[in-house]
Amino acid sequence: MPGPLAVNVDLTGHGALVTGAASGIGRAVAGRLAAAGAAVTVLDLDREAAERVAGDIGGEALQADLSDYGVLDSLEFEADIVVNNAGVQHVAAIEEFPPERFSMMMRLMLEAPFRIVQKALPGMYEGGWGRVINISSVHGLRASPYKAAYISAKHGLEGLSKVIALEGGPKGVTSNTICPAYVRTPLVEGQIADQARTRGISEKDVIEKVMLTGPAIKRLIEPEEVAELAAFLCTEQASFVTGASLTMDGAATAQW
Repeated sequence: MPGPLAVNVDLTGHGALVTGAASGIGRAVAGRLAAAGAAVTVLDLDREAAERVAGDIGGEALQADLSDYGVLDSLEFEADIVVNNAGVQHVAAIEEFPPERFSMMMRLMLEAPFRIVQKALPGMYEGGWGRVINISSVHGLRASPYKAAYISAKHGLEGLSKVIALEGGPKGVTSNTICPAYVRTPLVEGQIADQARTRGISEKDVIEKVMLTGPAIKRLIEPEEVAELAAFLCTEQASFVTGASLTMDGAATAQW
């Protein structure tokens, strides 16, 4: 497993906005970019948690409900690195899936990244440099039952990221998705009970017979591993890596 500062990257003079940054992958990415010298804005729905993380890494906290169009319209920030990470999960069969929940998840995980990037791109273009990093999932590439909204949003995010790459490439902006399998985060921990209830199996069986059946490497991913890949995408050595879907799945999708 990589050390805490495995990728050599200096982001001094750059500003980063990381959404859903109060815990899990977002917190790890925010901390890693701050350690590289970036001025990081920690955006999260949970104001207190965002303020704690911002205090820990020397960043700024921003509370926002990214599923609210009014909040998105009034959102103000300066960043030439955008990490779209915020997300939630809901596990239910399609016929039982609340339509309002589906709509909210699409706003949060697809429309919000679009609107945030739309606000950030003019500044990136003016500076001739930018990094858009979209935290997707193996579920952005493959489907599974009972996650209609999450999978729909992540598939959409994959397409959006590629369009950003095509438009932004000539202007110095790269756009990629990171597609992990199950990461050790509060969101995944919350899924275990939901999956157990929906599938009618034990939580132990969810981990062993659902989450870890696909990967050749039988463990959860650590958030810091995702953060290291995000840091690499900010390097000059990664300037030709764009429009890509970078899997971190222990070879799970290699056999699907």
